[in-house]
Amino acid sequence: MNSKPILFNMTAAELEQFVAGLGQPKFRAKQISEWLARGAPDFSVMKNLPESLREKLNESARTMPAAIDKMLESADGQTTKFLLALADGQKIETVLMRTSYGNSVCVSSQAGCAMGCKFCASTLLGLHRNLTMNEMIAQVLVASSHLLKGDSPAPQNKRLASSVEFPPLTRGITHIVVMGTGEPLQNTENLRGFLEYANARLGISWRRMTVSTCGIVPGIRELTEWGRPINLAISLHAPNDALRSALMPINNKYPIAEVLDAAFANSEKTGRQLMIEYILLGSHNDTLQNYGPEQAVELAALLRGKNVMVNLIPMNAVAERDFAAPSGNATHRFQDILINAGVHTRIRRERGADIGSACGQLRIK
Repeated sequence: MNSKPILFNMTAAELEQFVAGLGQPKFRAKQISEWLARGAPDFSVMKNLPESLREKLNESARTMPAAIDKMLESADGQTTKFLLALADGQKIETVLMRTSYGNSVCVSSQAGCAMGCKFCASTLLGLHRNLTMNEMIAQVLVASSHLLKGDSPAPQNKRLASSVEFPPLTRGITHIVVMGTGEPLQNTENLRGFLEYANARLGISWRRMTVSTCGIVPGIRELTEWGRPINLAISLHAPNDALRSALMPINNKYPIAEVLDAAFANSEKTGRQLMIEYILLGSHNDTLQNYGPEQAVELAALLRGKNVMVNLIPMNAVAERDFAAPSGNATHRFQDILINAGVHTRIRRERGADIGSACGQLRIK
């Protein structure tokens, strides 16, 4: 556990007071704040501060609420997974995905997860605690800082020495998906604060933010009342209550009909297309019959005529879970049935499976 104060968590007045306690003038607090807003991983990057002050700061404080403990790069160079250490000793995972449409950060909302989904690695160790708003912000800034390595942007503050560079806040980050470890709608206050910050301070459009939930109905209704035009994704993974309850215990509390009613009400208010996530578990929720996967027919009946996009996700390997990817061409047969019923459907291209960062694989290992 690191007991040093975290400067990113301080208000402007608190930071000024902290800096004054080190015998420094107030303007140093503003300089430090500019670096913190860009996710400075440590004080060594703050080149416009005297070396003696940087040494004092390093001895007495931390910059950010999350620091990189380990980092893994996928073989194709498109995905980076960060293991981040928090001040209280908890660790979380964040994923940076480079895509044809931009760079997306997959953000965790909790340390651990209490949902107990039978196919997911994230819930294996249970829930430890909610993440704070600042711990969620830090994940985006860590990813942005990683993207900036090797770049040489022009200084943003012309009064500083020419050797001091202030990169834009989230250069290269275009999308946020809250699909990492945890159930975001069990942490709605911090989630909303994080998304408000990302929009107002980091310049990320509401329409480029997605929140994924197992189906916490009160949380969905809260997002609807909040009214921001973010994308909502429902982790459905089964077309009927019996199967979904066997796979996802949360369905015993919030059955499919109630979840979809709340989700489509959200879609209607925000004008955003609802996303349905459906992990295909070989011989479990893609059962083959003579006419194709029977669950596809059930799912089509649920979603026909709705403003919805179904993301089909072949199961990604999790050592502790007794599930496998669909066999043969089952995924495409499943997709064909949905498309023929008029349901917009795509097969998600999974990224980073070789480093355990694909859907359902995140865990602290």
